[in-house]
Amino acid sequence: MRILFVGDVVGRAGRTVLLERLPGLRTDLRLDAVVVNAENAAGGYGLTAQIAGEFFAGGVDLVTMGNHTWDQRELVGHIDREPRIVRPLNMAPGTPGRGTAELTTVRGHKLVVTQVLGRLFMGMTDDPFRALEAELRRHVLGGTVQAILVDVHAEATSEKTALGHFLDGRVSLVAGTHTHIPTADLRVLPGGTAYVTDVGMTGDYDSVIGMDKAASLHRWRSDVPGQKLQTATGPATFCAVLVETDDRSGKALRAEPVRLGGSLVEALPAGLR
Repeated sequence: MRILFVGDVVGRAGRTVLLERLPGLRTDLRLDAVVVNAENAAGGYGLTAQIAGEFFAGGVDLVTMGNHTWDQRELVGHIDREPRIVRPLNMAPGTPGRGTAELTTVRGHKLVVTQVLGRLFMGMTDDPFRALEAELRRHVLGGTVQAILVDVHAEATSEKTALGHFLDGRVSLVAGTHTHIPTADLRVLPGGTAYVTDVGMTGDYDSVIGMDKAASLHRWRSDVPGQKLQTATGPATFCAVLVETDDRSGKALRAEPVRLGGSLVEALPAGLR
């Protein structure tokens, strides 16, 4: 399978570059599935039903969320009706929505996507290790499913790396999100799992992690509350990871970064060079 995972889409700038670039990438890279982290898509704060619909119409198969899942309160009522939206698996029992989604591709292959929130420097959540251990009892890589993708939405690089090693050989891709800065450690681990600490955001990098830099600088330099942070609106960079998996084992054969447009140095996968 050829799976594209797109890092945190931030605001209108991120949405625009996603919807502009994705149709061509689906064709040029012969993608089987596209998964997008969308927890900052609505002005930097959560996701609306309308934006989710635009993403699905534009070629996105599944979206993951994160610690901003409920910033747009309308999602509380909408998420149970939309199985393509994945909220963190390790939220408290009884939380609306699903922590895992399954997708059957055009070629008949099954992809499972799940997400966990980290605990270090984040909020109060259940143990992501235990949550994933229980979930993976239901899905056998290379057996009941052909690929498994885990979005680790966490602050600490150490916690993300530990989860990557914990999952090595049992999932196809562990993709870190949340910090909005792409890391240079994309690789295939010894057990056959592709791993990256952070995919990076899909948004305007002439900013402070996607938010307007003037207002952000005021917050850093003053103890007086300022205006609510707004997303940056300049040209955005499309940040993603492309992973190709073995159809029998489900393990990663290769993984490549994809960075297009905006102010970051571009990274082109083999299909676009």
